Amino acid sequence: MKRNVLIVGFLLVSVMILSGCGASPEAADCPEVGECPECPEIDCPTPLGGEVPFEGAWAGSGHADSTVEAFRHWDEEDDGLVEVSCAKCHSTEGYIDFHGGDGSEAGSIENEVVAVEVTGVQCAACHNPEVVKKDSVIMPSGLELTGLGDEARCMECHQGRESMISVNANILETTGAEELKDVDLDAVTEGLGFRNVHYYAAAASKYGTLAKGGYEYAGKTYDGNFAHVDSFDTCIECHSPHTLEVQVEECAVCHGDGEPSTFRMESSAVDYDGDGDLGEGIATEIAGLQETLYGALQAYAADVAGTAIAYDSHAYPYFFIDTNADGVAGEDEANYGNQYASWTPRLLQAAYNYQVSLKDPGGFAHGGKYIMQLLYDSIADLDSTLVAGKTRDDHGHFAGSEEAFRHWDEDGEVSASCSRCHSAEGLPLYLEEGVDITQEISNGFLCETCHGGEAWPARFEVSSVTFPSGATVAIGEEDESGLCMSCHQGRSSTVSVDKAVAGLAANTASEDLGFINVHYFAAGASRYGTEAQGGYEFAGKTYAGYFEHVEGFQSCTDCHDAHELEVQTASCSTCHAGAEDVTDIRVSEVDYDGDGDVEEGIAGEIATLKDALYAAVKAYSVSTAGTALVYDSHAYPYFFIDSDGDGEVGPGEAIYPNSYKSWTPNMLKAAYNYQYASKDPGGFAHNGQYVIQLLIDSIQAVGGSTSGYTRP
Repeated sequence: MKRNVLIVGFLLVSVMILSGCGASPEAADCPEVGECPECPEIDCPTPLGGEVPFEGAWAGSGHADSTVEAFRHWDEEDDGLVEVSCAKCHSTEGYIDFHGGDGSEAGSIENEVVAVEVTGVQCAACHNPEVVKKDSVIMPSGLELTGLGDEARCMECHQGRESMISVNANILETTGAEELKDVDLDAVTEGLGFRNVHYYAAAASKYGTLAKGGYEYAGKTYDGNFAHVDSFDTCIECHSPHTLEVQVEECAVCHGDGEPSTFRMESSAVDYDGDGDLGEGIATEIAGLQETLYGALQAYAADVAGTAIAYDSHAYPYFFIDTNADGVAGEDEANYGNQYASWTPRLLQAAYNYQVSLKDPGGFAHGGKYIMQLLYDSIADLDSTLVAGKTRDDHGHFAGSEEAFRHWDEDGEVSASCSRCHSAEGLPLYLEEGVDITQEISNGFLCETCHGGEAWPARFEVSSVTFPSGATVAIGEEDESGLCMSCHQGRSSTVSVDKAVAGLAANTASEDLGFINVHYFAAGASRYGTEAQGGYEFAGKTYAGYFEHVEGFQSCTDCHDAHELEVQTASCSTCHAGAEDVTDIRVSEVDYDGDGDVEEGIAGEIATLKDALYAAVKAYSVSTAGTALVYDSHAYPYFFIDSDGDGEVGPGEAIYPNSYKSWTPNMLKAAYNYQYASKDPGGFAHNGQYVIQLLIDSIQAVGGSTSGYTRP
């Protein structure tokens, strides 16, 4: 049988080789095989009678080793057959059957598979007419990943067999609850058993929350597909498709010499496991979190579930009763009869994630950040004190779990209007072609987002920036700020607000008005002040222009680390001695907010004026607009009807259907500036005087008192 399977696979490979060979023009027009009685001769070497392509490479791989448990597990079964639920990935015939390669219906296995003759994964499994068309995979969660190309063949098996969905289903079924919120997570539940993700679930690690292979906690967001650099972003680009070995020599081009387990990228500049070592590989960071989680599992099992637990990675079902309470699964403990049975839902969730992290030994490369988020959240859920000093998420540009990159998951793509700044490929395209188009969802930025072109690895050069107001500013040759400001410029301006309120009475509510959001971190607009008109500038007033700092601290990357994005505070102390934090810095003795304190930082002056503006807007909303207003910085569209009139965001108020609609032009202008000051938290440093001017003028516009204030 082995020889027959090899021959079948061999013939199919031959067909594919022939189809890709350089044929004559006449041959290129030849119809499908079987439809053409006299195809022109093709000058392509035929392997018939020769060696099977890549047979030697395949023979030494795990797929070919028919002696291992993955292929011999069913030898002692009464009927000698691989179970239907396992045959897809543990026999060549099963894989072909599942994809309809034997003429049966695709998506299921109809035929029994003989285990006695199993000889590993043969050529015919991946190289047959049905499987080569495969482009998508349905994960155990029920979510479908599409547009995969050839790696879909790998992912059909390397996806695991469980997910967040199945874990929750098991909890609900055994507890009898309809929703997870109704479950007592700390109650030992009869019938609740460990759920094993299965082995080498690399696809689940790589695609993160898009596959939901790990247990994702409610209220938390997680990284999606870990996109590596071009040409090294799929299973078969990093692993030899026949030997399965990682092509380590190719990794060295960017990562230098060493094993992949020692690698970490510039985008991973946080201490995930809290050991203070930012030089260790991501694999070691994961190991540190695994150690903490295992300790937390043991402590919780003993203290809450009431039965000590121990783990053995080589013995099914992995978790056992720690009968002698030594923290180790001894030989007499790691057996099926001693399996752990005192599961609470909370313990099961965390244990599942522990197993997820261990059963994909390459998880650090496939989706390390997703794995670390699962571990971190599991630790925190069992004992929140244990995550002190540890870090869950990356710095902003690489925080793939955050809303800035996850907002489009349900849409399946990032819209053109957002893609420039919220996808990995959008900014390079805009800089090279001057257009924004729909892009694939990304897991944060890539190296190529900012570094590209002929001068790689230098960052893209941007000589001018056009702001939402239409104003264009030139950027100096040595200033890299243009690249940053291509995104950090906001999306609205004085111009867009004026357009919205044109022709309307200044203090009369209009149903034609809605809130206009400047967007987030419009640092570039603040820096250039009235040259960019990012804030709303009232007619008849003058405003500060470009804020010029001292030499050596003029560009964005002079003050912010290019990857961590944190302000390089230590450098500030050279001039601003005594300032323990950047928010303490001020260079003016003027008391702008009238509180008598000229020692507080400019950030403090702005904070006082913001509070005053918010109070003035709320008072105006009642006295003039006729409907009380309240603000929530975390809920779009930020301003809502204060239904109970208590001046606070109450339950059920900060939701879209309750958005504020009684806008007058003056109120809209003032609210716009309040949001502007809120969404550039570094405005005090970028251009503090400009922000103060906007706030004072806005207070005045809605009838608030400005006596005691000093406008710059």
